[in-house]
Amino acid sequence: MSFLFSSRSSKTFKPKKNIPEGSHQYELLKHAEATLGSGNLRQAVMLPEGEDLNEWIAVNTVDFFNQINMLYGTITEFCTEASCPVMSAGPRYEYHWADGTNIKKPIKCSAPKYIDYLMTWVQDQLDDETLFPSKIGVPFPKNFMSVAKTILKRLFRVYAHIYHQHFDSVMQLQEEAHLNTSFKHFIFFVQTCRVLASVSCCLLEKCKSVFITTVITQGRLSE
Repeated sequence: MSFLFSSRSSKTFKPKKNIPEGSHQYELLKHAEATLGSGNLRQAVMLPEGEDLNEWIAVNTVDFFNQINMLYGTITEFCTEASCPVMSAGPRYEYHWADGTNIKKPIKCSAPKYIDYLMTWVQDQLDDETLFPSKIGVPFPKNFMSVAKTILKRLFRVYAHIYHQHFDSVMQLQEEAHLNTSFKHFIFFVQTCRVLASVSCCLLEKCKSVFITTVITQGRLSE
């Protein structure tokens, strides 16, 4: 949600993905924003009564892409080929890129290159009307949930990389409150909608530990 970020965070890594105004998904997004604005993140991730789960996941997937796009955009000057020669989240977790189409065999690459591949790939999925239909009455494909889970799993890796490799830079920019709120929102969503089961529990707990430590230190631990 754009209101979570300051003007300093307005820089994006990739162009923002917009949900068409007037569409039902746009109304769902506004509903989520209104609930988030109340400060109740747990309520904000709950499927609204009578709404379709696929559509709710689609709207939130677009929103998390935009949030992570803005968060990573603030620290791109610190995430370079020299500083991050591999895409990792600490010494135990290294990620190699493959999209199954253009790059079929996983390749080792720098973090900025990996994230460029990742965000471009996600953008292509979100723009594909056969995968993420925006028009009323157009059904979601049978593999939609699988695609959405893969997108969210890969987006999580950007959070993990930022927390493990660039959190000092985030704090220097005074953007930690935005990162922590976005990450907390993401975790509540994937746990509530059960769409991130394949992420390493150990890595997830490490990211949550960094988040909880910083928020407690700042005296802002609340739901």
